[in-house]
Amino acid sequence: MMLEGRVAIVSGVGPGLGRSTALALAREGADIVLAARTKSALESVAEEVASLGRQTLIVPTDISREADAEALADRTHQRFGRIDILINNAFAQGPYETVVDSSVDEWRETVDIGLVGTMCMCKYVARYMIEGGSGAIVNVTSLSMRRGIQLRSAYSAAKAGITLLSQSLADELGRHGIRVNCLAPGHIWSDKLRGFYETRAEMLGKTYDEVYAMYAGETALKRIPAADEIAAAIVFLASDMASAITGQSLDANAGHFFH
Repeated sequence: MMLEGRVAIVSGVGPGLGRSTALALAREGADIVLAARTKSALESVAEEVASLGRQTLIVPTDISREADAEALADRTHQRFGRIDILINNAFAQGPYETVVDSSVDEWRETVDIGLVGTMCMCKYVARYMIEGGSGAIVNVTSLSMRRGIQLRSAYSAAKAGITLLSQSLADELGRHGIRVNCLAPGHIWSDKLRGFYETRAEMLGKTYDEVYAMYAGETALKRIPAADEIAAAIVFLASDMASAITGQSLDANAGHFFH
């Protein structure tokens, strides 16, 4: 197992990518600290992690609140004595509106949770990684940070900000043996995404299959990746297999974007 004996924090744990990432890290031997605003979401994932023989810690957290981010880092270190991996997956979708029609407060909340929250997590976790002399941070961004599109300005701005924040952190923390990278997915298959496709089909006067083919057709692989596939890429960046990689963004989107 690639991560035997290591301790990983995963934020934004829910039924999708957060859960898949926590389980993927646990399968590789890591003990997992689970963070999200909803405690019930954490409890079910904690049971699954424990079933894999790994230790878990549940910490209900709003990462946009500095005190919560600090408490999460402190509680993790108090429990395990180390923090080796940080996966920042928490985000807010933001107003699905034009900039002209957006609520400034909703726009700001999206950036606070996505960008400022990621900064808070890195700030307090990095202190313990510096103390330990190593660490790996993976910040989950999005295809939206590479290509601004209508109705997604707040989400795209937050994700683009995380990308540049990660590069700055990689430069600052590299001397301490800490790597910082981004993982940029596109659409990730889930029941929620299926619901979105069904809604789009109704709006466009198309069938569900036609809408799926429309979005999948934009990718080189002609399909929408599953959460477990994205989680595998996160594990790679967190592991020693990526020991020479820092300050980079890895696109995991079935070939939706080339750069």
